Amino acid sequence: MDLNRLKPLSETEWMIEPTGDMRVPGVIFASRELVTAMDEKVYSQVCNVATLPGIVKASYAMPDAHWGYGFPIGGVAAFDPAEGVISAGGVGFDISCGVRMLHTGLTPEQVLTHQEALATTLFREIPAGLGSTGALHLSTPEMDAMLAGGARWAVEQGYGEAADLERIEEHGCMHGAQPEAVSDFAKRRQQDEMGTLGSGNHYLEMQRVTQIYNEEAARAFGIRMDDIKISIHCGSRGLGHQIGTEFLKRMVKEAQSHGIHLPDRELACAPIQSDTGQDYLGAMRAGINCALANREIITHLTRGAIAQLFPQAHLELLYDVSHNTCKLETHVVDGQQRQLFVHRKGATRALPPGHPDLPAALMDAGQPVLIGGTMGTASYVLAGIEGSDQRAFSSACHGAGRSMSRRQATRTWSGRDVQEGLAARGILVRSPSKRGIAEEAPGAYKDVIEVVRSAEEAGLARRVARLEPLVCIKG
Repeated sequence: MDLNRLKPLSETEWMIEPTGDMRVPGVIFASRELVTAMDEKVYSQVCNVATLPGIVKASYAMPDAHWGYGFPIGGVAAFDPAEGVISAGGVGFDISCGVRMLHTGLTPEQVLTHQEALATTLFREIPAGLGSTGALHLSTPEMDAMLAGGARWAVEQGYGEAADLERIEEHGCMHGAQPEAVSDFAKRRQQDEMGTLGSGNHYLEMQRVTQIYNEEAARAFGIRMDDIKISIHCGSRGLGHQIGTEFLKRMVKEAQSHGIHLPDRELACAPIQSDTGQDYLGAMRAGINCALANREIITHLTRGAIAQLFPQAHLELLYDVSHNTCKLETHVVDGQQRQLFVHRKGATRALPPGHPDLPAALMDAGQPVLIGGTMGTASYVLAGIEGSDQRAFSSACHGAGRSMSRRQATRTWSGRDVQEGLAARGILVRSPSKRGIAEEAPGAYKDVIEVVRSAEEAGLARRVARLEPLVCIKG
Protein backbone atom coordinates (compact mmCIF):
# COMPACT_ATOMS: atom_id res chain seq x y z
CA MET A 1 0.00 0.00 0.00
CA ASP A 2 1.24 3.48 -0.86
CA LEU A 3 1.90 5.28 2.44
CA ASN A 4 1.84 8.67 0.70
CA ARG A 5 -1.95 8.43 0.57
CA LEU A 6 -2.21 7.90 4.33
CA LYS A 7 -1.94 10.42 7.14
CA PRO A 8 0.02 8.92 10.05
CA LEU A 9 -1.70 9.57 13.39
CA SER A 10 0.75 7.37 15.30
CA GLU A 11 3.15 4.49 14.63
CA THR A 12 0.16 2.15 14.40
CA GLU A 13 -2.72 4.34 13.20
CA TRP A 14 -3.13 5.67 9.66
CA MET A 15 -5.96 7.82 8.35
CA ILE A 16 -7.44 8.03 4.88
CA GLU A 17 -8.98 11.47 4.63
CA PRO A 18 -12.47 11.59 3.07
CA THR A 19 -12.58 12.21 -0.64
CA GLY A 20 -15.27 11.81 -3.27
CA ASP A 21 -18.30 9.99 -1.86
CA MET A 22 -16.66 9.04 1.45
CA ARG A 23 -18.88 10.13 4.34
CA VAL A 24 -16.26 9.44 7.04
CA PRO A 25 -12.49 8.87 7.14
CA GLY A 26 -10.84 5.49 6.81
CA VAL A 27 -8.55 4.33 9.62
CA ILE A 28 -6.05 1.47 9.41
CA PHE A 29 -4.50 0.17 12.64
CA ALA A 30 -1.16 -1.46 11.83
CA SER A 31 2.58 -0.98 11.95
CA ARG A 32 4.36 0.65 9.04
CA GLU A 33 5.62 -2.76 7.98
CA LEU A 34 2.15 -4.31 7.92
CA VAL A 35 0.52 -1.36 6.14
CA THR A 36 3.21 -1.28 3.47
CA ALA A 37 2.66 -4.98 2.78
CA MET A 38 -1.14 -4.68 2.53
CA ASP A 39 -2.83 -5.16 -0.81
CA GLU A 40 -3.99 -1.93 -2.49
CA LYS A 41 -7.47 -3.47 -2.50
CA VAL A 42 -7.58 -3.03 1.29
CA TYR A 43 -7.22 0.72 0.76
CA SER A 44 -9.99 0.71 -1.85
CA GLN A 45 -12.33 -1.38 0.27
CA VAL A 46 -11.84 0.76 3.38
CA CYS A 47 -12.71 3.80 1.25
CA ASN A 48 -15.71 2.07 -0.33
CA VAL A 49 -17.19 1.12 3.05
CA ALA A 50 -16.84 4.77 4.10
CA THR A 51 -19.36 5.74 1.38
CA LEU A 52 -22.24 3.70 2.79
CA PRO A 53 -25.28 5.54 4.21
CA GLY A 54 -25.45 5.98 7.96
CA ILE A 55 -21.86 5.00 8.71
CA VAL A 56 -20.63 6.47 12.00
CA LYS A 57 -17.20 7.82 12.90
CA ALA A 58 -14.93 5.91 10.47
CA SER A 59 -14.36 2.85 8.32
CA TYR A 60 -11.77 0.75 10.17
CA ALA A 61 -9.26 -1.95 9.24
CA MET A 62 -7.43 -4.13 11.76
CA PRO A 63 -3.69 -5.04 11.66
CA ASP A 64 -4.44 -8.38 9.96
CA ALA A 65 -6.57 -6.78 7.22
CA HIS A 66 -6.53 -8.22 3.71
CA TRP A 67 -8.76 -8.14 0.67
CA GLY A 68 -12.22 -9.65 1.13
CA TYR A 69 -15.69 -9.68 -0.43
CA GLY A 70 -16.93 -6.07 -0.38
CA PHE A 71 -15.55 -5.26 3.06
CA PRO A 72 -11.91 -6.04 3.78
CA ILE A 73 -11.34 -9.01 6.04
CA GLY A 74 -10.38 -7.24 9.23
CA GLY A 75 -12.96 -4.53 8.57
CA VAL A 76 -15.13 -2.80 11.19
CA ALA A 77 -17.94 -0.33 10.55
CA ALA A 78 -20.88 0.87 12.66
CA PHE A 79 -24.18 2.20 11.32
CA ASP A 80 -27.01 4.29 12.68
CA PRO A 81 -30.18 2.17 13.10
CA ALA A 82 -32.46 4.73 11.45
CA GLU A 83 -30.30 5.92 8.55
CA GLY A 84 -27.82 3.11 8.15
CA VAL A 85 -27.51 -0.07 6.13
CA ILE A 86 -26.63 -3.67 6.80
CA SER A 87 -24.39 -5.57 4.40
CA ALA A 88 -23.96 -9.31 4.07
CA GLY A 89 -20.47 -8.60 2.75
CA GLY A 90 -19.73 -6.78 6.00
CA VAL A 91 -20.43 -9.95 7.96
CA GLY A 92 -18.94 -12.50 5.60
CA PHE A 93 -20.06 -15.84 4.24
CA ASP A 94 -19.05 -17.80 7.33
CA ILE A 95 -21.45 -16.11 9.72
CA SER A 96 -20.19 -16.10 13.33
CA CYS A 97 -16.96 -17.87 12.50
CA GLY A 98 -15.07 -17.65 15.77
CA VAL A 99 -12.71 -19.20 18.27
CA ARG A 100 -13.27 -20.90 21.59
CA MET A 101 -10.55 -21.97 24.00
CA LEU A 102 -10.70 -24.83 26.48
CA HIS A 103 -8.61 -25.56 29.56
CA THR A 104 -7.44 -29.19 29.74
CA GLY A 105 -5.51 -29.51 33.00
CA LEU A 106 -3.02 -31.69 31.12
CA THR A 107 0.74 -31.27 31.36
CA PRO A 108 3.17 -30.98 28.42
CA GLU A 109 4.69 -34.32 29.44
CA GLN A 110 1.32 -36.07 29.24
CA VAL A 111 0.58 -34.61 25.82
CA LEU A 112 4.03 -35.25 24.35
CA THR A 113 4.00 -38.84 25.61
CA HIS A 114 0.66 -39.46 23.87
CA GLN A 115 1.01 -36.94 21.04
CA GLU A 116 0.51 -39.43 18.19
CA ALA A 117 -2.47 -41.03 19.89
CA LEU A 118 -4.02 -37.64 20.59
CA ALA A 119 -3.64 -36.58 16.96
CA THR A 120 -5.15 -39.85 15.74
CA THR A 121 -8.06 -39.81 18.20
CA LEU A 122 -9.00 -36.18 17.65
CA PHE A 123 -8.81 -36.59 13.86
CA ARG A 124 -11.05 -39.65 14.07
CA GLU A 125 -13.63 -38.07 16.39
CA ILE A 126 -13.87 -34.52 14.97
CA PRO A 127 -15.16 -34.46 11.36
CA ALA A 128 -13.11 -32.03 9.26
CA GLY A 129 -12.73 -31.06 5.62
CA LEU A 130 -14.74 -29.80 2.67
CA GLY A 131 -18.31 -31.07 2.86
CA SER A 132 -17.60 -32.98 6.07
CA THR A 133 -20.63 -34.40 7.86
CA GLY A 134 -21.15 -35.70 11.37
CA ALA A 135 -23.24 -38.33 13.09
CA LEU A 136 -25.91 -35.80 14.03
CA HIS A 137 -28.79 -35.39 11.57
CA LEU A 138 -31.34 -32.65 12.30
CA SER A 139 -34.97 -32.90 11.30
CA THR A 140 -36.71 -29.69 10.21
CA PRO A 141 -38.16 -29.01 13.70
CA GLU A 142 -34.77 -29.74 15.28
CA MET A 143 -33.06 -27.42 12.82
CA ASP A 144 -35.42 -24.57 13.67
CA ALA A 145 -34.96 -25.19 17.39
CA MET A 146 -31.17 -25.11 16.96
CA LEU A 147 -31.30 -21.87 14.93
CA ALA A 148 -33.41 -20.28 17.66
CA GLY A 149 -31.49 -21.68 20.63
CA GLY A 150 -27.80 -21.82 19.66
CA ALA A 151 -25.44 -23.33 22.21
CA ARG A 152 -28.27 -23.39 24.75
CA TRP A 153 -30.11 -25.82 22.48
CA ALA A 154 -26.96 -27.94 22.16
CA VAL A 155 -26.57 -28.16 25.95
CA GLU A 156 -30.25 -29.05 26.36
CA GLN A 157 -29.71 -31.92 23.88
CA GLY A 158 -26.77 -33.23 25.92
CA TYR A 159 -24.01 -31.74 23.77
CA GLY A 160 -22.04 -29.71 26.29
CA GLU A 161 -22.33 -28.41 29.82
CA ALA A 162 -24.55 -25.69 31.27
CA ALA A 163 -21.48 -24.03 32.80
CA ASP A 164 -20.20 -23.37 29.26
CA LEU A 165 -22.96 -20.86 28.54
CA GLU A 166 -21.62 -18.18 30.89
CA ARG A 167 -18.37 -18.10 28.90
CA ILE A 168 -19.97 -17.74 25.45
CA GLU A 169 -20.91 -14.36 24.00
CA GLU A 170 -24.64 -13.73 24.27
CA HIS A 171 -24.60 -16.56 26.85
CA GLY A 172 -24.76 -19.00 23.98
CA CYS A 173 -27.96 -17.74 22.33
CA MET A 174 -28.33 -14.76 20.00
CA HIS A 175 -31.73 -13.20 20.58
CA GLY A 176 -33.77 -12.02 17.62
CA ALA A 177 -32.97 -15.05 15.48
CA GLN A 178 -35.66 -15.88 12.93
CA PRO A 179 -35.35 -19.45 11.63
CA GLU A 180 -38.20 -18.70 9.23
CA ALA A 181 -35.96 -16.14 7.49
CA VAL A 182 -33.50 -18.91 6.60
CA SER A 183 -34.25 -20.70 3.33
CA ASP A 184 -35.09 -24.40 3.24
CA PHE A 185 -32.05 -24.94 1.03
CA ALA A 186 -29.73 -23.37 3.60
CA LYS A 187 -31.25 -25.60 6.27
CA ARG A 188 -30.81 -28.70 4.14
CA ARG A 189 -27.15 -27.84 3.61
CA GLN A 190 -26.70 -27.83 7.37
CA GLN A 191 -28.71 -30.92 8.33
CA ASP A 192 -25.67 -33.19 8.53
CA GLU A 193 -22.93 -30.64 9.22
CA MET A 194 -23.42 -29.91 12.91
CA GLY A 195 -20.37 -30.81 14.96
CA THR A 196 -17.95 -30.46 12.02
CA LEU A 197 -14.96 -28.18 11.43
CA GLY A 198 -15.32 -27.70 7.71
CA SER A 199 -12.40 -26.68 5.51
CA GLY A 200 -10.14 -23.69 4.83
CA ASN A 201 -8.50 -22.10 7.84
CA HIS A 202 -10.70 -23.91 10.36
CA TYR A 203 -8.99 -26.10 12.91
CA LEU A 204 -8.88 -27.75 16.30
CA GLU A 205 -5.51 -27.31 17.95
CA MET A 206 -3.79 -28.45 21.15
CA GLN A 207 -1.48 -25.67 22.29
CA ARG A 208 1.11 -25.08 24.98
CA VAL A 209 1.36 -21.74 26.82
CA THR A 210 4.91 -20.52 26.27
CA GLN A 211 4.77 -16.93 27.46
CA ILE A 212 2.74 -14.80 29.84
CA TYR A 213 2.65 -11.06 29.16
CA ASN A 214 0.18 -9.95 31.82
CA GLU A 215 0.12 -12.00 35.02
CA GLU A 216 -3.03 -10.40 36.44
CA ALA A 217 -5.14 -10.98 33.34
CA ALA A 218 -3.69 -14.46 32.87
CA ARG A 219 -4.70 -15.37 36.43
CA ALA A 220 -8.23 -14.12 35.80
CA PHE A 221 -8.39 -16.17 32.60
CA GLY A 222 -6.98 -19.29 34.28
CA ILE A 223 -3.82 -19.33 32.15
CA ARG A 224 -0.42 -20.41 33.46
CA MET A 225 2.92 -21.19 31.88
CA ASP A 226 3.06 -24.61 30.21
CA ASP A 227 -0.70 -25.08 30.42
CA ILE A 228 -2.19 -27.14 27.60
CA LYS A 229 -5.18 -25.49 25.96
CA ILE A 230 -7.41 -26.50 23.06
CA SER A 231 -8.59 -23.94 20.51
CA ILE A 232 -11.50 -24.56 18.15
CA HIS A 233 -11.92 -22.29 15.12
CA CYS A 234 -15.00 -22.72 12.90
CA GLY A 235 -18.36 -21.18 12.10
CA SER A 236 -21.79 -21.76 10.61
CA ARG A 237 -20.65 -24.01 7.75
CA GLY A 238 -22.95 -24.40 4.72
CA LEU A 239 -25.88 -22.64 6.33
CA GLY A 240 -23.99 -19.39 6.87
CA HIS A 241 -22.56 -19.48 3.36
CA GLN A 242 -26.00 -19.99 1.84
CA ILE A 243 -27.52 -17.15 3.87
CA GLY A 244 -24.78 -14.83 2.65
CA THR A 245 -25.14 -15.93 -0.97
CA GLU A 246 -28.91 -15.51 -1.06
CA PHE A 247 -29.08 -12.17 0.71
CA LEU A 248 -26.30 -10.60 -1.33
CA LYS A 249 -28.50 -11.10 -4.40
CA ARG A 250 -31.48 -9.54 -2.64
CA MET A 251 -29.38 -6.64 -1.36
CA VAL A 252 -28.15 -5.67 -4.83
CA LYS A 253 -31.77 -5.04 -5.87
CA GLU A 254 -32.64 -3.45 -2.52
CA ALA A 255 -29.77 -0.97 -2.75
CA GLN A 256 -30.86 0.02 -6.26
CA SER A 257 -34.47 0.51 -5.21
CA HIS A 258 -33.36 2.91 -2.45
CA GLY A 259 -31.02 4.84 -4.72
CA ILE A 260 -27.90 3.70 -2.86
CA HIS A 261 -24.83 4.13 -5.03
CA LEU A 262 -22.48 1.17 -4.64
CA PRO A 263 -18.86 1.77 -5.66
CA ASP A 264 -18.52 -2.02 -5.73
CA ARG A 265 -21.35 -4.49 -6.38
CA GLU A 266 -19.92 -6.69 -3.61
CA LEU A 267 -20.90 -3.96 -1.11
CA ALA A 268 -24.55 -4.85 -1.68
CA CYS A 269 -26.57 -3.68 1.30
CA ALA A 270 -30.06 -2.83 2.47
CA PRO A 271 -31.41 -0.16 4.81
CA ILE A 272 -31.56 -1.69 8.27
CA GLN A 273 -35.25 -0.82 8.59
CA SER A 274 -36.21 -2.30 5.20
CA ASP A 275 -37.87 -5.70 4.88
CA THR A 276 -34.70 -7.13 3.36
CA GLY A 277 -32.58 -5.61 6.13
CA GLN A 278 -34.82 -7.04 8.84
CA ASP A 279 -35.00 -10.44 7.15
CA TYR A 280 -31.22 -10.56 6.91
CA LEU A 281 -30.84 -9.63 10.58
CA GLY A 282 -33.16 -12.47 11.54
CA ALA A 283 -31.39 -14.97 9.28
CA MET A 284 -27.91 -13.80 10.30
CA ARG A 285 -28.78 -14.11 13.99
CA ALA A 286 -29.96 -17.64 13.28
CA GLY A 287 -26.59 -18.20 11.59
CA ILE A 288 -24.83 -16.95 14.72
CA ASN A 289 -26.76 -19.50 16.76
CA CYS A 290 -25.80 -22.21 14.29
CA ALA A 291 -22.11 -21.41 14.78
CA LEU A 292 -22.42 -21.25 18.58
CA ALA A 293 -24.20 -24.61 18.59
CA ASN A 294 -21.63 -26.07 16.20
CA ARG A 295 -18.70 -25.11 18.43
CA GLU A 296 -20.56 -26.43 21.49
CA ILE A 297 -21.12 -29.82 19.81
CA ILE A 298 -17.47 -29.97 18.71
CA THR A 299 -16.51 -29.23 22.32
CA HIS A 300 -18.64 -32.18 23.42
CA LEU A 301 -16.90 -34.43 20.87
CA THR A 302 -13.50 -33.12 21.96
CA ARG A 303 -14.22 -33.89 25.60
CA GLY A 304 -15.13 -37.41 24.61
CA ALA A 305 -11.98 -37.83 22.53
CA ILE A 306 -9.66 -36.58 25.29
CA ALA A 307 -11.45 -38.79 27.83
CA GLN A 308 -10.45 -41.85 25.81
CA LEU A 309 -6.81 -41.17 26.69
CA PHE A 310 -7.15 -39.11 29.87
CA PRO A 311 -10.36 -40.08 31.71
CA GLN A 312 -9.48 -37.75 34.58
CA ALA A 313 -9.29 -34.64 32.38
CA HIS A 314 -12.09 -32.08 32.56
CA LEU A 315 -12.18 -29.54 29.76
CA GLU A 316 -13.60 -26.22 30.98
CA LEU A 317 -14.42 -23.39 28.62
CA LEU A 318 -12.29 -20.25 28.92
CA TYR A 319 -14.24 -18.21 26.34
CA ASP A 320 -15.97 -18.31 22.96
CA VAL A 321 -16.13 -15.24 20.72
CA SER A 322 -17.07 -14.72 17.08
CA HIS A 323 -15.35 -12.54 14.50
CA ASN A 324 -17.92 -12.43 11.63
CA THR A 325 -21.04 -10.68 12.93
CA CYS A 326 -23.23 -7.60 12.96
CA LYS A 327 -24.67 -6.70 16.36
CA LEU A 328 -26.70 -3.91 17.90
CA GLU A 329 -24.45 -2.42 20.57
CA THR A 330 -24.30 0.70 22.74
CA HIS A 331 -21.27 2.94 22.20
CA VAL A 332 -20.34 6.47 23.20
CA VAL A 333 -19.86 8.71 20.15
CA ASP A 334 -18.98 12.38 20.63
CA GLY A 335 -19.92 12.13 24.29
CA GLN A 336 -23.36 10.61 23.68
CA GLN A 337 -24.52 7.02 24.09
CA ARG A 338 -25.84 5.63 20.84
CA GLN A 339 -27.12 2.27 19.71
CA LEU A 340 -25.30 1.19 16.58
CA PHE A 341 -25.19 -1.84 14.31
CA VAL A 342 -21.53 -2.84 14.40
CA HIS A 343 -20.23 -4.96 11.52
CA ARG A 344 -17.12 -6.98 12.33
CA LYS A 345 -15.73 -9.06 9.49
CA GLY A 346 -12.56 -10.87 10.48
CA ALA A 347 -12.44 -8.68 13.58
CA THR A 348 -12.98 -9.75 17.18
CA ARG A 349 -15.10 -8.01 19.77
CA ALA A 350 -12.81 -6.77 22.58
CA LEU A 351 -14.91 -5.50 25.48
CA PRO A 352 -13.06 -3.42 28.10
CA PRO A 353 -12.91 -4.21 31.84
CA GLY A 354 -16.16 -3.49 33.64
CA HIS A 355 -18.39 -4.03 30.62
CA PRO A 356 -21.78 -5.40 31.75
CA ASP A 357 -21.76 -8.18 29.13
CA LEU A 358 -18.69 -9.82 30.71
CA PRO A 359 -18.95 -12.77 33.12
CA ALA A 360 -18.33 -11.72 36.73
CA ALA A 361 -15.03 -13.63 36.88
CA LEU A 362 -13.68 -11.67 33.89
CA MET A 363 -15.10 -8.26 34.76
CA ASP A 364 -11.81 -6.81 36.08
CA ALA A 365 -9.61 -8.27 33.34
CA GLY A 366 -11.60 -7.45 30.22
CA GLN A 367 -12.88 -9.79 27.54
CA PRO A 368 -10.58 -12.57 26.29
CA VAL A 369 -9.70 -11.92 22.64
CA LEU A 370 -8.66 -15.18 20.97
CA ILE A 371 -6.21 -14.75 18.10
CA GLY A 372 -5.42 -17.74 15.89
CA GLY A 373 -2.00 -18.04 14.30
CA THR A 374 -1.15 -20.74 11.77
CA MET A 375 -0.30 -24.43 11.98
CA GLY A 376 3.33 -23.48 12.48
CA THR A 377 3.18 -20.23 14.44
CA ALA A 378 1.90 -19.05 17.79
CA SER A 379 -1.64 -18.13 18.73
CA TYR A 380 -2.39 -15.45 21.31
CA VAL A 381 -4.83 -14.55 24.02
CA LEU A 382 -5.41 -10.80 24.28
CA ALA A 383 -7.77 -8.82 26.51
CA GLY A 384 -9.96 -5.80 25.90
CA ILE A 385 -8.62 -2.68 27.60
CA GLU A 386 -9.92 0.58 28.97
CA GLY A 387 -10.52 2.99 26.13
CA SER A 388 -10.65 0.30 23.42
CA ASP A 389 -14.31 1.16 22.93
CA GLN A 390 -13.20 4.58 21.69
CA ARG A 391 -10.71 3.17 19.20
CA ALA A 392 -12.80 0.97 16.90
CA PHE A 393 -16.04 0.19 18.70
CA SER A 394 -14.31 -2.34 21.02
CA SER A 395 -12.78 -4.35 18.19
CA ALA A 396 -9.41 -6.00 17.61
CA CYS A 397 -7.73 -8.30 15.09
CA HIS A 398 -8.80 -11.94 14.69
CA GLY A 399 -5.77 -13.83 13.41
CA ALA A 400 -2.58 -13.62 11.41
CA GLY A 401 -4.37 -12.61 8.21
CA ARG A 402 -3.48 -13.98 4.80
CA SER A 403 -0.64 -12.47 2.83
CA MET A 404 -0.96 -14.88 -0.10
CA SER A 405 -3.92 -16.37 -1.96
CA ARG A 406 -4.71 -20.04 -1.58
CA ARG A 407 -3.93 -20.64 -5.26
CA GLN A 408 -0.53 -19.01 -4.87
CA ALA A 409 0.12 -21.06 -1.74
CA THR A 410 -0.52 -24.35 -3.54
CA ARG A 411 1.92 -23.27 -6.25
CA THR A 412 4.54 -22.51 -3.62
CA TRP A 413 4.26 -25.44 -1.22
CA SER A 414 3.43 -29.12 -1.21
CA GLY A 415 1.00 -30.21 1.48
CA ARG A 416 3.12 -33.24 2.26
CA ASP A 417 6.26 -31.13 2.62
CA VAL A 418 4.46 -28.69 4.93
CA GLN A 419 3.14 -31.54 7.06
CA GLU A 420 6.53 -33.26 7.29
CA GLY A 421 8.31 -29.99 8.02
CA LEU A 422 5.96 -29.25 10.90
CA ALA A 423 6.30 -32.79 12.25
CA ALA A 424 10.07 -32.28 12.35
CA ARG A 425 9.39 -29.29 14.61
CA GLY A 426 7.17 -31.37 16.91
CA ILE A 427 3.83 -30.19 15.47
CA LEU A 428 1.54 -33.00 14.30
CA VAL A 429 -0.99 -32.00 11.63
CA ARG A 430 -3.86 -34.20 10.54
CA SER A 431 -6.09 -33.25 7.63
CA PRO A 432 -8.21 -35.06 5.02
CA SER A 433 -6.61 -32.88 2.32
CA LYS A 434 -2.95 -32.38 1.44
CA ARG A 435 -4.06 -29.51 -0.79
CA GLY A 436 -5.79 -27.94 2.19
CA ILE A 437 -2.54 -28.12 4.15
CA ALA A 438 -0.68 -26.39 1.32
CA GLU A 439 -3.34 -23.66 1.12
CA GLU A 440 -2.90 -23.03 4.84
CA ALA A 441 0.91 -23.15 4.90
CA PRO A 442 2.30 -20.87 7.62
CA GLY A 443 4.20 -18.87 5.00
CA ALA A 444 0.90 -17.82 3.36
CA TYR A 445 0.08 -15.64 6.38
CA LYS A 446 1.29 -12.37 7.87
CA ASP A 447 3.63 -12.30 10.86
CA VAL A 448 1.19 -12.86 13.75
CA ILE A 449 3.73 -11.47 16.22
CA GLU A 450 3.67 -8.14 14.38
CA VAL A 451 -0.13 -8.25 14.13
CA VAL A 452 -0.73 -8.63 17.87
CA ARG A 453 2.01 -6.16 18.73
CA SER A 454 0.34 -3.61 16.47
CA ALA A 455 -3.05 -4.28 18.07
CA GLU A 456 -1.58 -3.65 21.50
CA GLU A 457 0.32 -0.52 20.52
CA ALA A 458 -2.79 0.85 18.80
CA GLY A 459 -4.76 0.48 22.04
CA LEU A 460 -7.15 -2.14 20.69
CA ALA A 461 -6.29 -4.91 23.17
CA ARG A 462 -3.37 -6.05 25.35
CA ARG A 463 -1.36 -9.22 25.10
CA VAL A 464 -1.98 -11.80 27.83
CA ALA A 465 -0.41 -15.08 26.66
CA ARG A 466 1.31 -16.79 23.76
CA LEU A 467 0.58 -20.40 22.81
CA GLU A 468 2.50 -22.75 20.51
CA PRO A 469 0.83 -25.58 18.53
CA LEU A 470 1.44 -29.26 19.33
CA VAL A 471 -1.41 -31.02 17.49
CA CYS A 472 -3.53 -29.50 14.74
CA ILE A 473 -6.64 -31.05 13.19
CA LYS A 474 -7.06 -29.08 9.98
CA GLY A 475 -10.04 -28.86 7.70
